[in-house]
Amino acid sequence: MKVSLLLATLLAFSIPTFAENQAIDLSNATTKAIHVAMKPGEISGKPVLVVTKDPAITAFDEPTFVKLAGREFRNGTIEVKVMSKLLKDAPDFARGFIGVAFRINEDNSRFESFYVRPTNARADDQLRRNRSTQYFSYPNFKFDRLRKEAPGQYESYADMTLNEWIAIKIVVRDDKAKLYLNGGEYPVLVVNDLKHGPDSSGAIGLWVDVGTEGYFSNLRIYPE
Repeated sequence: MKVSLLLATLLAFSIPTFAENQAIDLSNATTKAIHVAMKPGEISGKPVLVVTKDPAITAFDEPTFVKLAGREFRNGTIEVKVMSKLLKDAPDFARGFIGVAFRINEDNSRFESFYVRPTNARADDQLRRNRSTQYFSYPNFKFDRLRKEAPGQYESYADMTLNEWIAIKIVVRDDKAKLYLNGGEYPVLVVNDLKHGPDSSGAIGLWVDVGTEGYFSNLRIYPE
């Protein structure tokens, strides 16, 4: 199936307003590719959505995601399983970047995000290990500014690796958010000052960055 026909097929469906404990069928969801390519796939007989960043976008921490339609998300919980593989032409600095954007505004010029760097988690360099997870806020608070102005506050260590499923859970309440991985009881990263403030709301996006072939499955949204 050609990419244009594939995207038209994906866009032809609509999802209902988010309801309590709602599972989102990514193969039938209304989505929009924002500076990414997307296609349906299958792993072990289960459907997945495959996402790669547009190589024309060379900056980091940009609006590069599959955006889901539906009621705006403000507070609640987002759960999704992700798997990151490196593309054959991935640059040396690729880390398998993959995650979730949330509270995305209409023109994609403002959003919050958590993502992971799977290659960092088991590196021999402890500093890299400490940068396995990341929060950023687009457009003014990308990873480099946050790392410079508040070292260690918006990134942390968590165990994970490439080519394996990682269960992501994000809990958002007002100007606070917590990132949990792989069913852990406690968060691996806590942010107490979401940069767009407590009243921000918007869409949810499945986010990737350079060098990543990202796989997404089992998306669930629990709004409050």
